Amino acid sequence: MWSTYVLLLAFTVFSISLGQGLLNAASTNFFVNDLGLSGRQVLWMAGIREIPGLILVFIAALIQRLPLSRRAAYSLLLMGVGYCLHAAVQSYSALLAAAVLASLGFHNWLPLQSTLGFALTEKTHSGRVMGFLSAIGALASIVGMGLTALLAKALPLRAFFIVGGILIALGGLLVARIPTAIGEQQQTQPRILLKKRYWLYYVLTFFEGSRTQVFGAFGTLVLVQNYGLNARQISLLLVTSGLVNFLLAPTVGRLLDLVGERLTLTISYVLLALCFVGYATVHNVWFLCGMLIGINLLVTLSIGLSTYVNRIAPPEELGPTLSAGVSINHITSVTMSLLAGTLLSLIGYEKLCWGAAGVIMLSVPFALAIKVTTLSTETTAVAS
Repeated sequence: MWSTYVLLLAFTVFSISLGQGLLNAASTNFFVNDLGLSGRQVLWMAGIREIPGLILVFIAALIQRLPLSRRAAYSLLLMGVGYCLHAAVQSYSALLAAAVLASLGFHNWLPLQSTLGFALTEKTHSGRVMGFLSAIGALASIVGMGLTALLAKALPLRAFFIVGGILIALGGLLVARIPTAIGEQQQTQPRILLKKRYWLYYVLTFFEGSRTQVFGAFGTLVLVQNYGLNARQISLLLVTSGLVNFLLAPTVGRLLDLVGERLTLTISYVLLALCFVGYATVHNVWFLCGMLIGINLLVTLSIGLSTYVNRIAPPEELGPTLSAGVSINHITSVTMSLLAGTLLSLIGYEKLCWGAAGVIMLSVPFALAIKVTTLSTETTAVAS
């Protein structure tokens, strides 16, 4: 299971997540303090830069014939260049252009990371491998955010985008070392694939986009605006959250392999809904910090959607199905980012949290529709 190429993929994920940790910790201050953007501009940018994810199914179709590791390498190089260009922007329009460029690489990389991980391991161990990669990513993010906290006063914020972009591009060079034969299929892969067989995955990933984007739009913003947490406190909170994910993500992956996606996803959705209810009803800053850590951990269980597809899809349909899932996810992701930015000041974060809890509970009956049967020696998930 732990082959040389799995470890190479892990180093790739570490390099990318380290770069993203540097960027994420510096981005808000860069947008507000250096570029003078308003909160509305920041939230609208968050929606606009998700557009490449919305059309990913078509982008992936255009480069379908390239080897898997080459697609991943080009995506990461594009993402790294896009983030490096952030350091040169002086206007909102230039920022949007650089953000969309980086987003194009990022969203193309998302399904490729899972597809590469699945191509390098057996289906029965897919949850463990994805949990391991999530833990590596969490560890690298902790390091990146910690470095930003230490060096923010010594370096201009634009420097973090240059260093972060270079680290992401380095990840592209690393993943290019994975042989082009990895992930190649004897049967021709369809360029665009939407099948009734995968309807349950489409529905669950549709709901996934709305809840993660709603909370991502204002989770820490609430703690800053409503409870007065400063940049250092937010950084420590995010580091704590990353540490929890690092320690527990491998366990999450093992749970997926041991008990299956049906039970794991159902429990995670119920717990997520309770966390959002807590965020909406309890007005204690320490409790809300705990809820944020809990939500960030439970969101990692979304890897169960990828492992579910890996168990039911033939190898030639895995990549196109995951790419279609990213596009479906972003139908709600783009919409909810713009909607949350518009409604936050009108109805308050509490009502948005209640709405997110309701959306999560809509996912529960669909998660329960996953059934697990055993065919010969391999476990295969099917939708009823």
